[in-house]
Amino acid sequence: MKRHAHWLGLTWAVAFLGAGPASPAADQPQWGQAWSRNQVSLERGLPTRFDPVSGSNLVWFAELGTETHSSPIIAGGRVYIGTNNGHPRDPRHQGDRGVLFCLDEKDGRLLWQLVVPKRTGDIYLDWPNSGICSPATVEGDRVYLVNNRGEVLCLDARGMSNGNQGPFLDEASHASPRTETNTSGVVPECGPLDADILWLFDLTGGAGIYSHDAAHSSILVRGDHLYLNTGTGVDNTHRKIRTPDAPSLVVLDKHTGRLLAREQEAIAPNIFHSTWSAPSLGEVQGRPLIFFAAGNGLLYAFEPLAAHPAQVPTALARAWMFDFDPDSPKTDVHKYVGNRRESPSNFYGMPVFHDGRIYLAGGGDIWWGKREAWLKCVRADVSAPDERKRLAWAYPLQKHVLSTPAVWNGLVFIADCGPTLHCVDAETGQAVWTHSLQGEVWASPLVADDKVYLGTRRGHFYVFAASREKRLLNTVSLGSPISATATAANGVLFVATMNRLYAAKEGARTTPDPGS
Repeated sequence: MKRHAHWLGLTWAVAFLGAGPASPAADQPQWGQAWSRNQVSLERGLPTRFDPVSGSNLVWFAELGTETHSSPIIAGGRVYIGTNNGHPRDPRHQGDRGVLFCLDEKDGRLLWQLVVPKRTGDIYLDWPNSGICSPATVEGDRVYLVNNRGEVLCLDARGMSNGNQGPFLDEASHASPRTETNTSGVVPECGPLDADILWLFDLTGGAGIYSHDAAHSSILVRGDHLYLNTGTGVDNTHRKIRTPDAPSLVVLDKHTGRLLAREQEAIAPNIFHSTWSAPSLGEVQGRPLIFFAAGNGLLYAFEPLAAHPAQVPTALARAWMFDFDPDSPKTDVHKYVGNRRESPSNFYGMPVFHDGRIYLAGGGDIWWGKREAWLKCVRADVSAPDERKRLAWAYPLQKHVLSTPAVWNGLVFIADCGPTLHCVDAETGQAVWTHSLQGEVWASPLVADDKVYLGTRRGHFYVFAASREKRLLNTVSLGSPISATATAANGVLFVATMNRLYAAKEGARTTPDPGS
């Protein structure tokens, strides 16, 4: 595994915000609970065990690419998951590509796929074999996604099965590499298994960002607007910001893809690595706020955009700001690249809003920063008189952290690269219990059915009781690294490894997986 393919599934898995928290036996159209981004599902009756070797408690499994860092999203009878083209489903598309699979929820059958060529030139713009790392966000029959080229796409959930809907009509050229065509020199036409792009917004050309490594963005929907982190970061030297005016957070019109607003907080010059944390949303004292953990180590709260924004892009209004790591370097930050003792902090996971507080994990960069990380609880009160008083508590983690917290029943579950799973009291920040794991954790813990589900980079999948008493219920080796966060929807647990997607359900049985 190449060292830069980490954001990968950060667990970082997407937001259908037309409803409140997830209900039992429901779709999961985003990464985490609606609005809050909490890694909790109210699904019941989920399996404690499943076995690819025997097929026990498995409805189906599907072959993915060779690297999968995107968490599965389930909506409207379909499963969406990003991967690479390591196992091509279409002979027309060979070689390294980013791929989004749309699978039938019932049996894992391919309904359609989006195939995206790699960016050419500097490999740090689109890291080899990392595929599409961003989870999709689904609202009705629209699928919103940031692909490996740093393009924001609106896709038809039905693909090309109902024709090319437009206004974007050039899907065939978009799916063909920029420097080559087929042997006849003709771009192949799209077929019924191809994606239907409705509109496209290029973050590089349209917002002036500079992509780094692999785009990982989970789009948040509020009304007619899309909120997303842009993925802007350092160049291939890791010591320079080539686009110091680039936005880290933007707002697009969900119907057209038009750029409506951006942050103007001068974040870009102090981004230590890149911008991988997606925004969340919560209501504080009757006031909605957008929460954003930026690549400069600061947590921001912004006012949402007005229902009818101006015709020209505007600036998002900041409500407050919190320095996650106040003792870290604040100037000339890139001279600390490679310093494992002292460096700025950054974020991979998302800020989780729960009961008037933000739960956020961050610290030194896993590749280039210090070996120090924390889980922190921040008061979201708009009227807090002193930024220092926003901090409710801080809990030390081990080495580095890429996870998003799961807050459930007075407890916070978070995993780090120690590698350790931590259960922390949500009110006090005191440790309740910890458990040493086999393999670093890049995924986030999922709490569902009174259980904690979590995979590691050594391919071990753990199931714990979601309780104050530490109880390990099961461990299964899936034979391939796990970057993605598990997803629960409609009574089924979906678990992605680097090359397989498993749909597990209590009492089900399918044919054994020959690749297990």
